[in-house]
Amino acid sequence: MQPQSSKITGPIPPGWPRTNQPRTIAILGWARLALQAAEGTGYNLSASELAAGLVLMGHRVIYLSSGIQYSIIPGMRIRPRETWRGIECHELINSPNLSPSAANIQNPRREAESKKQSELVVSFLKDQGVEIVHSHSLEGQGLDLIGAIKAAGMPVVVTLHNYWHVCPQVDLIYNEHELCFDYEGGRRCTGCLNESKPGVRKVKRIAMRIAERSLGPKQAELIKQKSRRLIHRAINGDDTPGIVQRQPQPDPELASGHSIGERTDTAVEHAFVGSGTKAFREPAPLPIDANEKFLENREVHLRVLNDYGRRRIAGIGALNSADLITPPTDHNARLHASMGVDPARLRVVPYGQPHFDQINRRARRSPFYEHSPWRAETASRPLRFGFFGTVRPNKGLEVLLRAIEHLDTDIRKRCQFVIRAHGGDWAFRKRMAKYPEVNFLGGYDLLQLIAAGGEYDVGVLPHIWMDNSPLVMWEHLHAGKMILAARLGGAADTVTPLDNPHGHPGNGLFFPGGQPEKLAERITQLISGEYAIPSPSDVHKATTLTSYPEHVTTVDAIYTELLERRLSRSTAAVPVPCSWRSGGSDGCWRAAP
Repeated sequence: MQPQSSKITGPIPPGWPRTNQPRTIAILGWARLALQAAEGTGYNLSASELAAGLVLMGHRVIYLSSGIQYSIIPGMRIRPRETWRGIECHELINSPNLSPSAANIQNPRREAESKKQSELVVSFLKDQGVEIVHSHSLEGQGLDLIGAIKAAGMPVVVTLHNYWHVCPQVDLIYNEHELCFDYEGGRRCTGCLNESKPGVRKVKRIAMRIAERSLGPKQAELIKQKSRRLIHRAINGDDTPGIVQRQPQPDPELASGHSIGERTDTAVEHAFVGSGTKAFREPAPLPIDANEKFLENREVHLRVLNDYGRRRIAGIGALNSADLITPPTDHNARLHASMGVDPARLRVVPYGQPHFDQINRRARRSPFYEHSPWRAETASRPLRFGFFGTVRPNKGLEVLLRAIEHLDTDIRKRCQFVIRAHGGDWAFRKRMAKYPEVNFLGGYDLLQLIAAGGEYDVGVLPHIWMDNSPLVMWEHLHAGKMILAARLGGAADTVTPLDNPHGHPGNGLFFPGGQPEKLAERITQLISGEYAIPSPSDVHKATTLTSYPEHVTTVDAIYTELLERRLSRSTAAVPVPCSWRSGGSDGCWRAAP
């Protein structure tokens, strides 16, 4: 009996591919799918758009999240959350593993194996008639879940958006600051993040849920934010965004009016109060071949000295029990292979997103598509550099700001830096306010991002971790923008340097990760005309880009391949003994009495 298709909430776009064999597909993650990039950032955006595309094809798609929702009523259970764009979304309540991963970093044993939780999830999937499972994140679950699903007869695909299976911090960064070349058999993990114990976190989340039910979500969130601000003020003093505090001394040029005198530097001293100034950590410098050096540490990566070391081995074992692993870049595949993942299970599947295609079409329809956006010898305006991301240390905003501070005055005056960064950027804005060439525009959404192609000429990726396949990199490239990128992670597979020795068309330039002075050198080379800025057309010719329909149909073909492979083996799956049952007026799945 073929499964019913998920209910499509809206018209099917003309020409969208349709399946001849509807399947029931389960997608696993931790974030709320409907929030897309607002919770879980790029991973959740990728998972949500894939799920929506599969529904449009005619499949029934079930989504399960875990590790966020906790209740004062004891016991694990799975309950329906909502139907979003035709996707049936459920959530696991009272998981023994919290998500995101940082909240669970002091819980390595449970993260390595959570038998009862895995049994509950398998029971739920079987009850729903799931034919194939696609994990986009196991944060909030145990690593033994993949093996349990396989034992129940369902093929499993794992997409690697980051490095969670081998790193509880996710990014392979120690203390949010430096790339972790040696985790010391797990010993270094014990001091990596200063996080509360899982039990404390669970109590806080239960309290937040009670406040939401009593006061409403908005009021509860306001109380939460107000308490955080009061604590911050008590510790650090008042430094409220939007209230510019000045020293009593006046602007030294106050009497000058419009006269610039002999001074040509554009810097402006705003005389901010210094007592609340945030201390910024100096980036940890990395060699240009950091990718390759990391891959050489195979024996170091496999050393086991404590529970965190055992967790890493469990993560590798979990991946090796999957039918197929689909990292979006070659580097991510090579890194996991260097840690013991079977290379035969790895297949690179690049990202495709609807907004990528919208950005791409915008660039192609522009009358400037075939033209370089800026030429040093004829420029009548600044060269505009764009940073899009968050203020989290791994994205490298600190590297960019230090690079700006390294620039010679005459070079900086010919630049404009457009910074769109989610999070608390007030300290960064205050620090850089003396440079009128630096423009902070706050966070952004996908609608603004499509229009943002007209705001900048060169994208900047100053990340300090081996960023797997950052969506912002693909957004720059689909927009036809060349990139200045730290040579770390998947960028090394995607960016072709303008100065490559083979004479191939280029789409960017590299600099060593964590080295602001090297990024400043690259900016100077562009301003001085040492390298010409390629046109959007040239950037597209130099880049292999995947469309959203191609991505969805590729994944759908993988599902078909794995299901046909399972049938061809002609062996019945051994059912997993299950002590869980579905039922109850609330539609939850819970432990049997």
